[in-house]
Amino acid sequence: MSESALTPKICEPEINANPAWFTKAINTPFTDKKVDVDGVGIHYLLWDDESAERDKPGLIFVHGNGAHAHWWTFIAPFFLNEYRVAAIDLAGAGDSDYCETYTVDVFAKQIASVADDCGFGNDTIIVGHSFGGYLTLKAGLIYRDRLEGIVLVDSAVRPPDFKWEREPGKSPIKPKRVYEDFESAHARFRLMPPQGCENQYILDYIGDHSLMEVEGGWTWKFDDTMFSKFEFNVKQHEDLAKLECRVGVIYGENSYLFSQEIADYMFKVLDESVPFVGIPEAQHHLFLDQPLAFVSALRTLLAEWRHSRPNRQIT
Repeated sequence: MSESALTPKICEPEINANPAWFTKAINTPFTDKKVDVDGVGIHYLLWDDESAERDKPGLIFVHGNGAHAHWWTFIAPFFLNEYRVAAIDLAGAGDSDYCETYTVDVFAKQIASVADDCGFGNDTIIVGHSFGGYLTLKAGLIYRDRLEGIVLVDSAVRPPDFKWEREPGKSPIKPKRVYEDFESAHARFRLMPPQGCENQYILDYIGDHSLMEVEGGWTWKFDDTMFSKFEFNVKQHEDLAKLECRVGVIYGENSYLFSQEIADYMFKVLDESVPFVGIPEAQHHLFLDQPLAFVSALRTLLAEWRHSRPNRQIT
């Protein structure tokens, strides 16, 4: 027997291999659906086993600015034991249609329409990230009778005297450009607002679903003119104080958009019954850089809601 045959083989890990949990999640079956909302086609993803219990509550994930439903594809399957789950492409994003004008109320109606189209009941929970949290907040006000609660994910509600570094209604979206081929465009995928993320496999996956073919090449799916057609409401603090449904807040402890000052302010506007969960080492896009910690935090929060009664005092 040769010496090489006696030498134990060392299995080198495959470079850039996806973690098993991620591969399992993105391969969990879902259905592409579309619902018409006042003439605008709203695309969404639905994880719903036809053989599963139909009385499970609904859970809807709402993406942030410039993002899309597939930001949640690797998160949603972790909640299927307890919920029927959907992730929306808001108008002007993903595979949904563009609008002539955009308003917070219209976005809220799109979220509610997806819930209706899924057959979700009045125990539905909405989870919104960043700009999507702003829209989730409005949905929580308008459609209170259809909801169990909302979860704001690194979605900062600033005090009325907050000193903005830039005009609050100024578009954070740069004009799109057309790239010659898919690979050139994909290589330019970046997070906005900028941050580092060591989980390149997640960024690659999201980038794969962020592009569309157009005349002359490839470009991003989102409507880069949205904010020029959007009615911006800077009175979010008033909306936050009016919420009657259950509320939870999850944020990145290293997020520069969600400072301790903002967390303290939001906690004061709400009350001690509202859970505030900070994810260590997480920045603004917290479920990209710390996905499993985010899943754990959200599952714990929702489990507590299932086994307790709301005790917020609304004045």
